[in-house]
Amino acid sequence: MNHSAQILAFARHRRVLRAADVRQQGWSPQLLLSLHQAGKLQRVARGLYSLPDAEITEHQTLLEVCQRVPKAVLCLLSALQFHGIGTQMPHEVWIALPEATQTPAPGYPTLRIARLRGEAYSEGIQTVTDHGAPIRVYSVAKTVTDCFKFRNKIGLDVALEALKDAWHSRKVNMAELHRFAKINRVERVMQPYLEAVLA
Repeated sequence: MNHSAQILAFARHRRVLRAADVRQQGWSPQLLLSLHQAGKLQRVARGLYSLPDAEITEHQTLLEVCQRVPKAVLCLLSALQFHGIGTQMPHEVWIALPEATQTPAPGYPTLRIARLRGEAYSEGIQTVTDHGAPIRVYSVAKTVTDCFKFRNKIGLDVALEALKDAWHSRKVNMAELHRFAKINRVERVMQPYLEAVLA
């Protein structure tokens, strides 16, 4: 089996390929270009390739973003949608990045970026593997407290809906909510709403 055939077999398993993935396997990233020019791979975004007949998964766009922006963690409206909480259908992909990280080059899909520092960025990250590629997303409890932290950006109504829905569907518990509220410094803001859902 030559390298091109191995790359195509790898693409069937991985869904989305980056030059770095190919290099890690010991193959030349130049082969991605020649396979693309031969019509055997399609370019889905800058530096990302997939098979032309690859079935589009529900999380295809999120997968592409996580591959394109290695430090990205799905947050806020995109994390709510990923976890099936609330009624938000975001038109952009919401990602968190560490404060000093360079802003990714514009492209498709449109990104909305939340800058976080320290534990507010690093805690609560879950890695879900979809077709062999990782999607990094904040846990439900972290996402709910992020909604309160960024209530001026997304609206208090969205944060309240997320809290109620996550609580009633038993996707969070009080200990987790308190832990992430403390990390996000929104304990005082959330207190009355936490008491209301318990009532």
